[in-house]
Amino acid sequence: MGDDKKNMDRWLGDGGMPIISAVGGSFNGYGVDGEDLGWVTGDFVPLVLACNPHGSVQAGVHSVLLDAAMNFAINSALQGRDRTNATIEMTTELMRPAMLDQKYTLRGEVVRLTRQIAYAEATISNAEGKLVSRATGTFLVHRAEPVS
Repeated sequence: MGDDKKNMDRWLGDGGMPIISAVGGSFNGYGVDGEDLGWVTGDFVPLVLACNPHGSVQAGVHSVLLDAAMNFAINSALQGRDRTNATIEMTTELMRPAMLDQKYTLRGEVVRLTRQIAYAEATISNAEGKLVSRATGTFLVHRAEPVS
């Protein structure tokens, strides 16, 4: 992709969605491997808003972060004004609890990108590198009309 790489720097941090930072998430890096396999990395230090009364992160918060990571990864792979348009389907699995004030790592990756559909996956891992939650998703891609 070279110089055509999309600049997504303004979306670092909360990804343009205040809910990401409100629950303790933040995106800090992105790129493209090969021709169109975008990726994003981030951190998650759960805040009280993300947790149930026992200090465990609620499943819906995992889904919000994982969905945002997949969307960011896809958008980092797209060029020009192309962008994701909608999440078509998403599956989230929780393997172990994420707890209040502990640090976790986010990662989203494009698995396959076609003209209209993108397939992606995302993970949240603990400090030991153990998988906490993961998601796979299918996304509708909006391709901007070529400028004449």
